[in-house]
Amino acid sequence: MSTTSDFEQMLRAASLRVTAPRLAVLTAVHQHPHTDTDTILSRVRATLGAVSPQAVYDVLRALTSAGLLRRIQPMGTVARYETRVGDNHHHLVCRSCGEIVDVECAVGDAPCLSPFDGRGFVVDEAEVIYWGRCPDCTTSLS
Repeated sequence: MSTTSDFEQMLRAASLRVTAPRLAVLTAVHQHPHTDTDTILSRVRATLGAVSPQAVYDVLRALTSAGLLRRIQPMGTVARYETRVGDNHHHLVCRSCGEIVDVECAVGDAPCLSPFDGRGFVVDEAEVIYWGRCPDCTTSLS
């Protein structure tokens, strides 16, 4: 489990100033992976009090640009964020309840999957999203 001092070190290593909103966003996303922006805003406000939505959007953008957060947006859903970065893992999404969970690479090393015809691209990342029903939703259908 990462601590505030870990997050401070991460921010400094990324050449970002350590601020209360940045720490609050990192903490909220770390504690609740695959969280949407509105939920992050609510959690940051619970920690810091009054914080504008724009401030949280700006922090999310800065942390994502710095590689401290990963932004995912499965088709038909809002953007979500996670602190698990740099390992090119994939996601399972429940079609019923929307739960999102991490899964390891499909095959081999990053980028996990190589296109049959890369058309000259140097591929460094592959995004795979598996869709289905989680165990709870599958059980409730029975």
